[in-house]
Amino acid sequence: MKLRSAVLGFLVTSCVWAQPDWDAVEITSEKITDNVYVLFGAGGNIGLALGQEYAYVIDDQFAQLTDKILAAVRGITDKPVRFVVNTHWHGDHVGGNENLAGQGALIIAHENVRKRMGMRTDRGDGRIAEPASFAARQKITFSDQLTIHLDSISSMHLMHVDPAHTDGDSYIYFPEENIIHMGDNFIDGYPYIDLQSGGDVDGFVRNLNRVLFIIDDQTRIIPGHGAVSGREQLVAFRNMIQDIRALVKRAKDSGNTLEQTQQLKLTAPWDEQYFKGFIEPDRLVEAIYSSVD
Repeated sequence: MKLRSAVLGFLVTSCVWAQPDWDAVEITSEKITDNVYVLFGAGGNIGLALGQEYAYVIDDQFAQLTDKILAAVRGITDKPVRFVVNTHWHGDHVGGNENLAGQGALIIAHENVRKRMGMRTDRGDGRIAEPASFAARQKITFSDQLTIHLDSISSMHLMHVDPAHTDGDSYIYFPEENIIHMGDNFIDGYPYIDLQSGGDVDGFVRNLNRVLFIIDDQTRIIPGHGAVSGREQLVAFRNMIQDIRALVKRAKDSGNTLEQTQQLKLTAPWDEQYFKGFIEPDRLVEAIYSSVD
């Protein structure tokens, strides 16, 4: 777990420029039901769904890990990976796209994910994301929702949600299994509101409220990063974002500048639980201050 966190922190924030030790990354799996698993490594959590004929992968971490990821999949099933769904466009979730496409997989995501991957994007802090190759980009896109039928009974519902983490966020819902993969709309830590990719705090709150109407106390939730969770943890995460948003908005509406709002240390009651070394409190306040309506 410490290794995964360290590699994730480097690759998402680009605060440290040393090359990570890919050989040391271990891909582990957790069985949720007979047909749905989650794989952990370095980067976003990978969902694995087993259909009648094929294996379906949700996100694929980094290109350097594709062989390890496929080995972990083969340890679970001999069904070929024919479809890969991306929850959003960030590199720790789509880095293996080109490799998997080269082995016959079709890549699927919301149309904004494909658009973002085809652009040169300034990620801030001196980080530039160059356009991805055509092979790495999605060959099937959707605008609102898409249903994939895994077998005669089970299905996988792709639902585009409001701009929150990015403007291409999708939830992947398995109604028959009572499982949902939320991508980075739900993580173990403070949320990353990627303003350069259309992220928005109000969208975050709306999306979390929406999913709480879909799930129940038995639903298993795969977050973008962190352990498989349930409704209780999601409610606490929603409450944290909603409450900090309200405090920042009140400070902003009272005439405080961003710097003055950051000096108020409004996140202090939540820092011990949610500050994991990735999104710093001041950075969260900045993102909320910049996007709150």
